Amino acid sequence: MDKSGFDQMPLEWVRAFEAAARLGSFTAAAQESGLTQSAISQRIGHLEARLGTQLFIRQARQITLTAEGEAWLPHVQAALMGLRDSTEALFGVSRNRLTLSASASVNELWVVPRMAALAQVSGAQISLSTMVVSSGEALDEAALRIRYGSGDWPVHYARPLYEERMSPVAAPSLVGQEPVGKGLAKQVRWQDLPRLSVSGPRPGWRRWCEQTGTATTPVPQLRFDTFATGLAAARAGHGVLLASLPLVASDLAAGRLVRLSDEVLHHHETYWLLGARERLSRRQWQEVSGCLAQI
Repeated sequence: MDKSGFDQMPLEWVRAFEAAARLGSFTAAAQESGLTQSAISQRIGHLEARLGTQLFIRQARQITLTAEGEAWLPHVQAALMGLRDSTEALFGVSRNRLTLSASASVNELWVVPRMAALAQVSGAQISLSTMVVSSGEALDEAALRIRYGSGDWPVHYARPLYEERMSPVAAPSLVGQEPVGKGLAKQVRWQDLPRLSVSGPRPGWRRWCEQTGTATTPVPQLRFDTFATGLAAARAGHGVLLASLPLVASDLAAGRLVRLSDEVLHHHETYWLLGARERLSRRQWQEVSGCLAQI
């Protein structure tokens, strides 16, 4: 390839190559870029013709980088990142509107208490979107997402919000820790109290009982499909909740709930903050993730 060929190489061809190589799919690159799969394939084809070399091995259901493509990818990514960073530094380019998608429970318990700081550090108008599980991820175009898992999402930006730790909690009145008359009510054994169950990815009472040797009874009679509603039931004194301690920290500090055990159930999964590089600047990601994440 001669110098004139390089000088006339459209940047969108290079971006198409980087996205397809990073995501391992022309289709995924098209979805991320807002283009069709054929447009991505065409741009990469033009790029290969201009470079005079094949960058991908195309198979029926997958693509893999050639040796030349694999060697070139880190240089392309470094160049694009440098271009993005210098643009932000010199011209103050940033996105003035950011949408964050999370479950109703996380929005209420984790994001909303940090909204003022989040808006300040991001310099953007923040919109919260409640994740609807049945809608799928394909339609989710939020710049920021909070999802529960082990962190293996195919995204450029990812950071865990906190270390997941769980322990039983309840309203003080339920376990006899509130004043009655002139003194404290007699404290009851929490293991005998009604238990609340919440559906979702977190470990439940069975895991807690296996770890601690606690009896599996009583079986929860009240079950909830979101952590926030289960938490509201616990505050109201309806039973004992196996709670995510980071999410109930404010309730514990305010005395609305009390911990019933010093034991903690650790879990390898937690909530992760995920960012779309095309929808927020690197500076915004650093500041937003610093505001929302504890670790």
